[in-house]
Amino acid sequence: MKRIAATPLTHAAFAPFGDVIEVAGDPDKIINQGQCGRFHDRAEMDFSDGRAGISLFNANPRALPYQLDMVERHPDGSQAFIPMTHQPFLVIVALDENGKPGEPEAFITSPGQAVNYHRGTWHGVLTPLHGPGLFAVVDRIGTGTNLEEFWFDTPYEVVS
Repeated sequence: MKRIAATPLTHAAFAPFGDVIEVAGDPDKIINQGQCGRFHDRAEMDFSDGRAGISLFNANPRALPYQLDMVERHPDGSQAFIPMTHQPFLVIVALDENGKPGEPEAFITSPGQAVNYHRGTWHGVLTPLHGPGLFAVVDRIGTGTNLEEFWFDTPYEVVS
């Protein structure tokens, strides 16, 4: 089994795959009578057709080491995973290499971080590391198949 070491999620390391969504730096605007900082437009949502929708996912927690045997992608829309708790989760991504995923990379979020996968980015399934695994997910709602799966011949083991 091949091994992947999960590293902390950073904007620079994740940039080829999508956006890290978090409160960082000073707010872009102060709103609500000076009582709220707005961190504006932190993810690029991208859909070929359809519309953006918000769904709730409640995933079972997993543990490290984690066996990765499959990744998926969504060719018709980006997909944002926003945890509804302050628990870290595992993020697995891979660049596309001629229609197949390249070597996977793994990240562990810090509390308060969310991710937005760019349209067509290979990624692992939702993998909370603690319960509850409750997430708001913003993605494409529309007709047609927007899911491709790839099963690895040899699984990977993701370790911390």
